[in-house]
Amino acid sequence: MKRSAQSVKRRAIQCLSPRKFSAVANIPFHLPDEINELREAVRVFAAAEVAPLADRADREDYFPRDELWTKMGDMGLHGVTVSEEFGGLGLGYLAHAICMEEISRAAGGIGLSYGAHSNLCINQISLHGTQQQKEKYLTKLVSGEYVGALSMSEPNAGSDVMSMKTVAVEDGDSWVLNGGKQWCTNSTHADVVVVYAKTGDPNSRKLTAFLVEKDMPGFQVGPKLDKLGMRGSPTAPLYFENCRIPKENILGGLGKGAQVLMKGLNYERLVLSGGPVGIMQAALDCAVPYVFERQQFGQYLGRFQMMQAKISDMYVALQSSRAYLYNSAASCDAGIADNKNCAAVLLMCSENAVKVSLEAIQCLGGNGYCNEYPTGRFLRDAKLYDIGAGTNEIRRFIIGRAMGDEQLGSSKQH
Repeated sequence: MKRSAQSVKRRAIQCLSPRKFSAVANIPFHLPDEINELREAVRVFAAAEVAPLADRADREDYFPRDELWTKMGDMGLHGVTVSEEFGGLGLGYLAHAICMEEISRAAGGIGLSYGAHSNLCINQISLHGTQQQKEKYLTKLVSGEYVGALSMSEPNAGSDVMSMKTVAVEDGDSWVLNGGKQWCTNSTHADVVVVYAKTGDPNSRKLTAFLVEKDMPGFQVGPKLDKLGMRGSPTAPLYFENCRIPKENILGGLGKGAQVLMKGLNYERLVLSGGPVGIMQAALDCAVPYVFERQQFGQYLGRFQMMQAKISDMYVALQSSRAYLYNSAASCDAGIADNKNCAAVLLMCSENAVKVSLEAIQCLGGNGYCNEYPTGRFLRDAKLYDIGAGTNEIRRFIIGRAMGDEQLGSSKQH
């Protein structure tokens, strides 16, 4: 058997003890034993190592690289979809989404940085990198020695990413990069960043992806942004001024950046959907015990029918989102990764996470509104997923356009 689930479980159980979770954590899905073992190992690890850092990460906007990154590398969590040749687990996107879920359950911001590192950066190099690029970067990224990031958005090119102005011009054995990027997750700690730029004519739609190292001359990271949520996940702009990048650092081929980007967005939306699912689970972990401990009018809050309806709706939102995510991830593992469903699953999970987080605050009443409790953090973290990886408005556009194309294509065939 691969080192994957068994080695992760062994490493976790040797040195960690489980956190107490509410009964709603039971997963009513039939999953392979290897996936269940992996989930349990990551859950144990996240409860003991990640969850204790969640409050500090949020209050101080602190990214716990020193405390977590190499430990997660030792567990194999950074390289879930990477081949064993480069230190990965050699598993698929269902496994990756579940790791994202359990880490986000413990701390949403840390989960986001994990997703940006392991999926947006590592998975792109794993899918599109040359042998030389994989040997140079993947091993250090997978071990946790390096932190990775990806940057495509710009101040005036968010949803309309193809209108980016960052441009690379060929010069001898290098490409010279000029421009600026915005909202780059992990930027202040990243050792290597996947950066998209126009190659040649800045008015063209021809993109190329480059691997940019933090010490390359002409590359600078701007000041960290002060965000509403996901405060344990550092976000900052990037600046390029005559940044010289070797030709061997082109990722996926010259002029092939659009294909690399779009394929990556499908997997990004899929894996990141584990984030809001984990936040929903955390909200239930907090709300359910509370309503069966606090009493009003002589009985537990959870014995009132209105409160039962509330936690029931929260549970249904969680499990329906989880079911859609797991089914979509299993489809990706079977080679079916269409942009319609990858957009739809994140749309569903993100909107449900905001609703469930709001309801968790309501379950706790005045306490839910106080920062002594984590419910406010759940809401602030959940809101990011309505915006990042393409807004929910863009996701609806993608879904509607795909449905129209399918219908019109079907009509033409008949």
